[in-house]
Amino acid sequence: MKKVVTFGEIMLRLASKDYLRFVQSEEFEATYGGAEANVAISLANYGIDSLYVSKLPNHEIGQAALNSLRKYGVDTSYVLRGGDRLGIYYLEKGASQRPSKVIYDRKDSSFALSKEEDFNFDKIFKDCSWFHITGITPALSDEVAKITLNAVKKAKKLGLTVSLDLNYRQKLWSKEKANSVLTEICKYVDICIANEEDAADVFNIKAEKSDINSGSLSSEGYKEVCKKLKEKFNFKSVCITLRESVSANDNNWSAILLSGDEFYFSDRYSLRIVDRVGGGDSFTAGFIAATLKGYQNQDIINLAVAASALKHSILGDFNLVSWEEVEKLANGNKSGRIQR
Repeated sequence: MKKVVTFGEIMLRLASKDYLRFVQSEEFEATYGGAEANVAISLANYGIDSLYVSKLPNHEIGQAALNSLRKYGVDTSYVLRGGDRLGIYYLEKGASQRPSKVIYDRKDSSFALSKEEDFNFDKIFKDCSWFHITGITPALSDEVAKITLNAVKKAKKLGLTVSLDLNYRQKLWSKEKANSVLTEICKYVDICIANEEDAADVFNIKAEKSDINSGSLSSEGYKEVCKKLKEKFNFKSVCITLRESVSANDNNWSAILLSGDEFYFSDRYSLRIVDRVGGGDSFTAGFIAATLKGYQNQDIINLAVAASALKHSILGDFNLVSWEEVEKLANGNKSGRIQR
């Protein structure tokens, strides 16, 4: 099985302890994470060769971030070293009706200041079959957006499957800028992954009879969203994860897949959340892994949602589960009974 390449920024994650607010916190728990790194680590845990491409400062904190990838078996051969700083994000975990909150500190990071000549994608893509990106990466700078566009063009030319998680982040760029940049990138994408808000935020494609603030989502409305995205960009497949937020602690979680002209609906999980950051990335990794392992569409969407459901039970960005655990959950072992 050939390698999967992901391209993006890994950050230092500083999270307030327990459910403390930022203004209460006198210390933070330091770990590492970032959308594309999260996908790479999940894939490595599933026995799939994953190659992570990025740029990190050449100091001890950059090395610690690199080590967090290597310890799980991710290939970091094309992580460049240079620049002065590692991007940071701060996390305040929500509870009940108080939502979680993220503050970014990633301006002028080593990765955000990357130049086109830093990455030789002809060499990077050798012996690789899949290239995954998110809408976060091109939001970091105009130059990184240019690098991302050129990378998907090269991947498409070389015959790799290209997947994109739209991942709109309003704290990084405007909806208008996201629309302009991602419209060009999507011309070279095979598989589009989005959450219940992304298509509306980026492309103004909205689901009827849905209200994300109340947690009321219409599967029929999202079928239309899938159709419109597929028609607009000629995607081979479109996936949308559906998060029904009862509270910050309790969500219902499912997904829909449009492949060809057929729709597939996943199982639906009621989640008691330990940590929701990385939930979408774990879905993406489950989808890629199930596809590469040869599963059929219904099983692919069920396995992807099961992988993501498990992630919500794990602290930190990374989904530290095995493929066996994902399969067991997807096959109906949902009770959470102790294993001994």
